[in-house]
Amino acid sequence: VIGTHSGTFHCDEALAVYMLKLTDTYRDADVVRSRDPAVLGGCDIVVDVGAVYDASKNLFDHHQRGFEEVLGLGFNTKLSSAGLVYKHFGHEIVAKKLDVPYEDPNVAYVYSLLYRDFVEAIDAIDNGISQYSKDIEPKYRNRTDLSSRVGRLNPKWNEPTSNAILDEKFNVASALAGGEFMEQLDFYATSWLPARELVKELVKTSKESADPSGKVLLFEQFVPWKEHLFDLEKDANSGIEEGAAAYIVYPDESAGNWRVQAVPVSPHSFESRKALPEPWRGVRDDALSELSGIPGGIFVHASGFIGGNKTKEGALTMAKKALEI
Repeated sequence: VIGTHSGTFHCDEALAVYMLKLTDTYRDADVVRSRDPAVLGGCDIVVDVGAVYDASKNLFDHHQRGFEEVLGLGFNTKLSSAGLVYKHFGHEIVAKKLDVPYEDPNVAYVYSLLYRDFVEAIDAIDNGISQYSKDIEPKYRNRTDLSSRVGRLNPKWNEPTSNAILDEKFNVASALAGGEFMEQLDFYATSWLPARELVKELVKTSKESADPSGKVLLFEQFVPWKEHLFDLEKDANSGIEEGAAAYIVYPDESAGNWRVQAVPVSPHSFESRKALPEPWRGVRDDALSELSGIPGGIFVHASGFIGGNKTKEGALTMAKKALEI
């Protein structure tokens, strides 16, 4: 039996309960919502109520005075009940989804990513931690986040309410929060990790087939590469030199031609490590081919962050020539 508090519910315990039901121990557990210590005392695990955090006793509340628990791994946001459950059960959940042993390095990697991109925001919102410093006034309000949507599932002030109604709506909220959690985890398992492995392999093969220096990387197929390249550059075991890559050459499969893209200075930056040459920028088609001396030119963006050529050889030549200018 999983115990949590009755009454108005929030995203953190809705997600915490869902995550517990992803584990072998609690997958078939009933959920009891109460504030009665006697009722909660009969539960096998209690989340978000009781004013005690003691993992050895399966008590996971965060409201008590002096509670400052964080996930670690460089994360410093105070945990809610969602973060507490994730801290103690997240590795099991991730390993089961990836279908690998706990010690597989991808478990720890995805565990950290999933906290960063999903759970941490729920912890912060529930604990009243602003995303920005207090002296910055938001330019607009955002109430489309998961915590806000879960909150709106509670009965309105002018609607009928009862413990039975609240319990029913809590089940809807838990399914909503858990469904989005699983969507994010599924993305890492079926898209993110395969892309990371492919980028690692393509960097290796491009050094053999295109440019031994690693400054120009030739990707024979399109793959989302930016964050993976930066992550791999920071990974001492990847064999990829940090900051070496200047250009990525890859196919534009929808248009049937090739692109050469400058690597940015960071995954989300508009500034490039080495933008394509200034004289090429904003020039198109035959004019670009004549100016660059490379047949098949299509365009170079006005900022120099990307260009195109009709052939792989042309795009690769553009990248190599750009290194020299």
